[in-house]
Amino acid sequence: MNKKKIINDPIYGFVSIPSELVFDLIEHPYFQRLRHIKQLGLTELIYPGAIHTRFNHALGAMHLMGRVLDNLRLKGVDITPAEYEASQIATLLHDIGHGPFSHALEETLLPQVKHES
Repeated sequence: MNKKKIINDPIYGFVSIPSELVFDLIEHPYFQRLRHIKQLGLTELIYPGAIHTRFNHALGAMHLMGRVLDNLRLKGVDITPAEYEASQIATLLHDIGHGPFSHALEETLLPQVKHES
């Protein structure tokens, strides 16, 4: 079965899913749950159009990582296909464990742990 897919992203337009493995990760229920977690918290109460999910965010981040990797390759940086795919997967899954209010809730529950550490 051909698992190549193109997703119409509200910010970046058409985003290609780069491999079957990435497609399978996106289709997994753990990743699909990100469709129901808001990226911007309660912002939509002030700005009604600010409806963006962790799902959208993760796909956009993966897309941007692909653009970064492509630009690095154009500048002569040797990036293997395995490194390319691993970088995109790491970016895609960077928020997979987040729940509602993510970083704000982390700061309240775990003040000693810094997000960027």
